[in-house]
Amino acid sequence: MTARKAEQRSLLEARYGAAQQKPDNIIWTPQVEALLRHKSVRTFLADALPDGSIETMVAAAQSASNSSALNQWSLVAVTDVELKQRISDTVARSVPVARIPWIEEVPALLLWVADLSRGAEITKDAGKEPFVFDYLDSFLMASIDAALAAQNAAVAAESMGLGIVYLGVMRNIAKEVAEMIHLPSHSFVTFGMAVGWPDATRTSCIRPRPAQPMVLHHNRYDQGSYRVYLKDYEEAYQTFRVSQNMSAKTWLGSVIESATSMEYMGGRVKLRETVSERGFKLK
Repeated sequence: MTARKAEQRSLLEARYGAAQQKPDNIIWTPQVEALLRHKSVRTFLADALPDGSIETMVAAAQSASNSSALNQWSLVAVTDVELKQRISDTVARSVPVARIPWIEEVPALLLWVADLSRGAEITKDAGKEPFVFDYLDSFLMASIDAALAAQNAAVAAESMGLGIVYLGVMRNIAKEVAEMIHLPSHSFVTFGMAVGWPDATRTSCIRPRPAQPMVLHHNRYDQGSYRVYLKDYEEAYQTFRVSQNMSAKTWLGSVIESATSMEYMGGRVKLRETVSERGFKLK
């Protein structure tokens, strides 16, 4: 086996774990390899981002597909230390922790906004009402576009040697964060992203994903077929948690908790109310 093949095999094992079956027909390109190397980073150095890095990430984000070329997303890059700390403190109060170091440590907190405010203003300037924005699909469209843009930005950041972690907890404080960054009506922070230089002495490893047959269906959805692969994925999940000195938890237990625990919801219990207050009627 060549060194290159060994490296690729090692990467697939990191992505899927030793116990699980792995695809043996991956078409390896530099982009595919970079994507397979992705890992969430929650330990950062205090070093500033390189000059131009945020602009580079935005250029990559703007190169993502977006619905009807309407450009219905925006990015608020929070680099002010005091504002970032206020956001971190507010998030921490919504979860059972005293602080969230990975928000405090990073030089930049990126807030990805589903943004119909520009469209609403342009429509009203033309003397018309943007009544279509009252419907669920408009909110969903803008949220999807923000996610597509953010993922492009994440790939760009990692290509520069930076690390990122997505922050769904921003929805815990959707109302508060909108006020802190002065969001207009018809805009909403879908999630955040911490971005900075990974601390190599504390950084995590690639987290294994389920074997492809758990998520890949051909032509028709094969309900229940995932059960055959649960045991091996649970083994990979446990091996990862032990290697990272994480608390004891099963994947099945995590799934069940996410479906039954209101504590897991954090401040998102009132999310629909907040979104409606922000101008999205969700009809």
